[in-house]
Amino acid sequence: MSARLLSGVALIGLAVGGLSADQEAFAKLKSFEAEFARFKKATALEMQHLEDESEEKEAALLERIQRLEATEHRRLHTAQQDQIDFNTGNWTANAAAIANLESATNHTWLILCGALVMFMQAGFAMVESGCCRSKNVQNILMKNLVDVCVGTLCWWAVGWTLAYGIADGENDAFANSKQAFGTGFTEADRNGNFTTSTAMVNWFFQWAFCSAAATIVSGGVAERVQFPGYLVFTIVMTSWIYPVVVHWTWGYGWLAGGADYSITDTGFMDFAGSGIVHMCGGVGALVGAAVVGAREGRFDAQSADDAFAPHSLPLIVLGTFILWFGWYGFNCGSTLGMASQAQGTMAAQVAMNTTLSAASCGLVVLMLRFAILRRYDIGGMCNGILAGLVSITAPCGNVECGSAVLIGMIGAFIYQGSSMLLQKLKVDDPIDAFAVHGACGAWGVLAAALFDWGTGWDYFNGWSGWSCVTGDNGCKSGAFAEALGANVMEIFIIAVWTAGFSLLVFVPLRVGGFLRADAETQEKGMDTVKHSPPKAYTMQGEQGAKAPEVNL
Repeated sequence: MSARLLSGVALIGLAVGGLSADQEAFAKLKSFEAEFARFKKATALEMQHLEDESEEKEAALLERIQRLEATEHRRLHTAQQDQIDFNTGNWTANAAAIANLESATNHTWLILCGALVMFMQAGFAMVESGCCRSKNVQNILMKNLVDVCVGTLCWWAVGWTLAYGIADGENDAFANSKQAFGTGFTEADRNGNFTTSTAMVNWFFQWAFCSAAATIVSGGVAERVQFPGYLVFTIVMTSWIYPVVVHWTWGYGWLAGGADYSITDTGFMDFAGSGIVHMCGGVGALVGAAVVGAREGRFDAQSADDAFAPHSLPLIVLGTFILWFGWYGFNCGSTLGMASQAQGTMAAQVAMNTTLSAASCGLVVLMLRFAILRRYDIGGMCNGILAGLVSITAPCGNVECGSAVLIGMIGAFIYQGSSMLLQKLKVDDPIDAFAVHGACGAWGVLAAALFDWGTGWDYFNGWSGWSCVTGDNGCKSGAFAEALGANVMEIFIIAVWTAGFSLLVFVPLRVGGFLRADAETQEKGMDTVKHSPPKAYTMQGEQGAKAPEVNL
């Protein structure tokens, strides 16, 4: 075979072999493509499965998160509500505890101050018995004791009723009519569980004032009044005269201000009772002294100068200090509470004013008596101290300390002038009850308006204490004039009311022979004729024993 043929055959063989190789490669490529398509499809399915699984897991996780959030929200809400409830409970408990503490503090304050006012009865007894003659001391002390005991029962029975007896919010202009004999002070259910009130502590504090007003009268009629007649007046005083005066004023009657039937919107200002207590008692003493008449021989020209002199200056001084001490309960206690800083500072201001007025008035009277007698008059100074205390009783809560000094100084002249006037008129007032309590009581009421620490002559503080009386647009314009008018009316109406009913009691008793002791009894002394033992004092050397001699 030729070489060219062999070459052709070889080329054909190579072509056939190359074709076979290409076909094999193509077949492999097709197989690969098919495999790749299956892998892609499987991968797509796997991815879809994974995506579906991921979505399910995500949904489950989201649901779990929402459940956890809801649970935590409920837990936090519950915890927060528990905390709120806890805090609310604490706040409620704390508010109740504070209210209980305030009530306890106010009760303690009023009971303490009321006890101080009651202790003033010892001062009245010492001053009155010391000012009079020794042969009448027991009689005077008995009247003071009876004033307290009878006054207590009368105040319990009807006095409180007329002055403060309010029920269901009803408060009359003239007098009230509820809570007689202590009824309505507490309430109890059918099981005996009581609901208390502040009525008891208020009753106690105001009772002490009532007893003081009655005791003032005792001094004006001392040494010649019969006990039964005096007892009748004490009952009327503590059951009718004084309680009605209290209702008009402290009991929010027609002088108080602010109600439809009040005399003015501002009303009166008598913080602790210059007019309500002292003037009421002083006017009663004046009427009693005038109606019962002077002691036998009191203004006779032939009577010795010392025939009616005080028998014990030590008793007078002791009684004066007791009264001065008790007056801090009288005046400071009239804040009627001690549960706030304002009440505390007011009580301190009142104490300061009370002290300054007493001191200034006592010193001025001592100087006045020295100028008149050219001698030191200790008894006069003691009455001057008391006159200063009475003068500041009404304005002690609304004047500055400098005003308190001036009020006391003016009170000294009023006391001395009144005392001299009664002697000139031959009205026998053994302890100057009217001069101290009546005249200076009226002056104190007037001073409470004139010296009020409100700005200028237009505004007024009065019962508002540290702030002004307010109207529709702030401090009330014209409040000073309203208060001054109300206080002048207080002086007038107390004088007329007390004098009128005192006359209605004393005059019939005098006419009937039940008021004045006869001349023989006065000469021998009330103690000798009416009491057992017949003497208040048993002096050394009496009853047959010879007094020891002292060798100097």
